[in-house]
Amino acid sequence: MHIRVILPVITASWVESTKEGYAAVVRPSTEISVVPLDWGTASIECHRDEALVVPDIITKVVEAEADGVHGVIIDCMADPGLDAARELVDIPVVGPAQASMHLAATLAHRFSVLVISEGDIMAVEHQASRYGLSRRLASARPIHVPVLDLEEDPEATLEALVAAGEKAVREDGAHILIPGCTGLAGWAPRIQAALADRGSEVPVLDPPSVAVKQAETLVDLGLSHSRLTYPTPPRKPIRWPWKTPFAPQ
Repeated sequence: MHIRVILPVITASWVESTKEGYAAVVRPSTEISVVPLDWGTASIECHRDEALVVPDIITKVVEAEADGVHGVIIDCMADPGLDAARELVDIPVVGPAQASMHLAATLAHRFSVLVISEGDIMAVEHQASRYGLSRRLASARPIHVPVLDLEEDPEATLEALVAAGEKAVREDGAHILIPGCTGLAGWAPRIQAALADRGSEVPVLDPPSVAVKQAETLVDLGLSHSRLTYPTPPRKPIRWPWKTPFAPQ
């Protein structure tokens, strides 16, 4: 089985660490490949960033299917381009936020997302609504650490995550937590252990792990998204600055 991870930013220096993170949790027989964008932004932290990265994300998804890949993950908690990508390919395309929110709703009464900034709160609320989970979202708690600075001071980042998580549990009624950035891949056990030490013993999901396990399961079951929900787009002229496989003329 070959799972392709689309790193939806132009920060190519993240490729190896992203591949290592996903490869650490898949079965030995599952191959992981990671591709960054040729066009887009260095990180995704606002609506503008999402809009700028979507065209090359869906280009990379179409290329993945052409390469014989069995499933694709869009490595960002905004799930950018997820619906559009599913319209264009038949292989499973997984968004870490969608996968994690639904798993959280299966495992607990209410969940909270530990987001990067105040601006992400509304985005998470909109996501939960779109995924039919508004009633299960307890809160989105910001940690106030920019994406590009998450690894600058790991101890400070961990403290910010634990403090936000503690408020989500004690003040908002969250029974399970989701780190709101795939740049925090692998942090879940540390967050969970630190919270337990403070008396807030709740599960903490690792969205990349959830996403890749969902991708493996879908491929195993021979399942993908419904064409009634994601119909193939009509062919029409599309003008775009560069040649893309998603824009047939």
